[in-house]
This record gives sequence, structure tokens and C-alpha cells, in this order.
Amino acid sequence: MPARKVIITCAVTGSIHTPSMSPHLPITAEQISEAAIGAAGAGAAIVHLHARNPENGQPDQSLEAFAPFLKVIKQKSDVVINITTGGSQTMTVDERLKPVATFKPEVASLNMGSMNFGLFPMLQRFKSFRHDWEQPYLEGSRERIFKNTFADIEKILTTCADNGTRFEIECYDIGHLYTLSHFVDRGLVKPPFFIQSVFGLLGGIGNHPEDVMMMKRTADRLFGDGYNWSVLGAGRNQLNIAAMSIAMGGNVRVGLEDSLWIGPGELAASNAQQVSKVRTLIEELGLEVASPADARSILTLKGGDRVDF
Repeated sequence: MPARKVIITCAVTGSIHTPSMSPHLPITAEQISEAAIGAAGAGAAIVHLHARNPENGQPDQSLEAFAPFLKVIKQKSDVVINITTGGSQTMTVDERLKPVATFKPEVASLNMGSMNFGLFPMLQRFKSFRHDWEQPYLEGSRERIFKNTFADIEKILTTCADNGTRFEIECYDIGHLYTLSHFVDRGLVKPPFFIQSVFGLLGGIGNHPEDVMMMKRTADRLFGDGYNWSVLGAGRNQLNIAAMSIAMGGNVRVGLEDSLWIGPGELAASNAQQVSKVRTLIEELGLEVASPADARSILTLKGGDRVDF
């Protein structure tokens, strides 16, 4: 019997970490494209992409911020490109949705609910900042809510319905699985789903093995064999959560969006370094790393020739 193939997603920059936290966090379009291509070369089948202001690293959901690196990545790699609809906590749903609606990627991320999204604990570790926006952005997460109401989710789903874009469905808690079930029942999401379970971020489910198992059991009960499961662990939980998913039949996500680290107290030098480390875990267990073509087949994607970039 052939070995099971495990999809590695790499989230290369995100909107959680700020530039002062790591000199290796990709900021400019050139850095983001290099990071994505490097991650693909190391074994990532999918790259999950945010954009940033190249001058100060602030999250930027404008079309002008995305366009340069989308084109370069597509030209230089066959990796599956996944564009965020999460953007950052400070953006409206229309701002967050615009790049996906315009560029029509194979995959887009979609958070299944409004939630507290606590970034402020990072202020205990990082004390000095190069840019004026960083400290208030982190501190402001004490009182901000990431807003994704039922109406917001429906708007994203219906806007993308005719584009052939499928979703990395981000579930930060058990209730998000039931929200997904609601949209499945209404026919707005069709199997096979790609469920990304998120562990260890303040405001969502924790990182205990029981939390991981409960998310998997609940998804199994709700969706049977109609979904593909992946996990990401925030911060220092990245690799141990990934190891659990691999052992439980799932897929994994790594990248500097989710964790800046490669080991205790050691900053990751690149996204590719994290991909390589999780690839070793996969292969040491006798499994195979999925190629972009494998991921397209497993997730029934439309293909890189049908995007608008």
C-alpha cells in the first residue's frame, strides 16, 4: 500500500507578529515571494499569504500590496496559493475580502466566527519596537474583537461562489465546527472541506492533547469522510501539535505567521526551515509529503491556470 501523503501548508508572514519581533519576518513583496518559493522548495504544497506595507510592515490588504508577489510566486513555483480573508483584526470584511474576490485564488482562508484574538501577551516578551504602530496594535487586542459574523461569512462564501475558490476553513474552537455545519446544511460550503484547526491562540481552544482530539472527534462526527483535516499550533506549540496531527491522519501548517521559533529560544531563520523540520517528522513516520499536484487532487482544487493573477 502506498504511503499516506501529508499536505504541508506554510503561512509565511500573517498579521499577528510585528517586524520588531524577528529580523526574518517577510515584509516586502520580494521577501514574501522569496519566503513562499523557499517554503515550496522545502516541501510546502500550499502557501497561505498575507501582505504588508513594505515601509513599516503593517498588515496591508490592498490589491497593490498583493499583486507583485502573487505574480512572482506563480511564475517561479507550482505551489498552491492561498490568500487570506482574515487580513487583520483592524480591517472591515470588505477590505479583507477584496484580494480574494479580485484575484480568485485556488484557496482562500475563512475564519468560522467572531472571536477575541489576544495578541497583547507578546508585550511581555517584546519590549522595544521600531515602528509606531506595533505596540498600540498589540495592546489594542485587549479590547478588539475579530469580527466574522454569520452575515460576514455568508458574504465571503457567496462572493466567491462562482470563482471556483475553495477554502481553508479556520476553526479556533468547537463552536466553529458547528458554524461550518450550518453553512454546509445550507449548501454554501460543499465537501470535501479543508478544515484548519487552530490551537493555542488566546481566545480560542487550547493546546492540550485532549483539545486536539476533541476537535478531531467533533469534525469526524459532523462531517464523516467529507473533509480533510489540518492543524496549526501557535508559538512554541507548533511542532508538537503538528506531530499529533501527523500521527492522527491529518495534515499540518507551519510558518512565521504562526510561530517565529524553530526551537526553545531560537528564532527560525526562514519559513523553509520550519517546513523542513516538519517534513522530517512526516518522513520519519514513513509517510510522504504531498506535492502541489497531490494537494490539488486531494482538495479538488480548480488549478493554478484558473486564477486571476
